[in-house]
This record gives sequence, C-alpha cells and structure tokens, in this order.
Amino acid sequence: MTELRITRVFDAPRALVYRAFTDPDQLAAWFGPVGWSVPRETVEIDARPGGVERFTMVNDDDPSLTSPTNAVFVEVIENELLVGEEEFAGVVLRVRLEFHDEPDGRTRLELVQGPIPAEIEGNAREGWASSFTKLDALLAGA
Repeated sequence: MTELRITRVFDAPRALVYRAFTDPDQLAAWFGPVGWSVPRETVEIDARPGGVERFTMVNDDDPSLTSPTNAVFVEVIENELLVGEEEFAGVVLRVRLEFHDEPDGRTRLELVQGPIPAEIEGNAREGWASSFTKLDALLAGA
C-alpha cells in the first residue's frame, strides 16, 4: 500500500478552486477522467465534518460501467482544507485536499490519497491529472 501525492497549481483564486470541489453543479461539470462523467443527479455534498459526499462516475462509452463514491468529511476548513474518508475493499481510504494561495491569484492544491495498492497508484495519478485538466477548463470559464 502507498500514498498518492499530487501538487497542482490552478490559475484561479483559492475560493473558486475550493468551490469546484464543494458545489454539486461544479463537481458534476469536471470530476472524473476524460471518458467518464458524473451525472448531476448523483451528486450530494454536505461539506462539514460528518457530512457526506456521494456521486457516481459513469463511463461515457458504456454507461453500465460505474464508479460510486460514498465518503464522509472528517475535516473541513472553508477555502483551506477538505478531508474525506471512504471504506473501499475493507480499507479506509482517505483523501486530503489542501488549498494554498500562490502569486498572481493562483491556487496550489496539495492532494494526498491513501492508502492505495501500489499497483493502481499510476492509474489513480492519471485519473486525477485528467480530471484536473477538465477542472482547468471549468475555472477558465469562471
């Protein structure tokens, strides 16, 4: 098992990047790697400790392929921190998102996800990168 660590800088203010993770309409617009989408009606987000985050990614070519998320927020600091946990295959998977100000109104996101099996770390990294490319496009239109 390993932890996935990703740092990404977005060309948008911290509050806008944070909102993209906590607003159901926005999350549905960008989350999931290219080739997958999140139907808005599957998204439920209650961004507070003990609140839920639920949504389902659906494969664009074969809608019978789905990947549901059913997580609980354990730490939330508006515009600064989101930490969620989800049980997956008997293991508690944790995702930690830290939002930091960068020069010129940009935002640095620090993501830590784990524990995950080492053999899927590369796929998870590619999935986040693909999703973040879609998020870049959403933020550019904000």
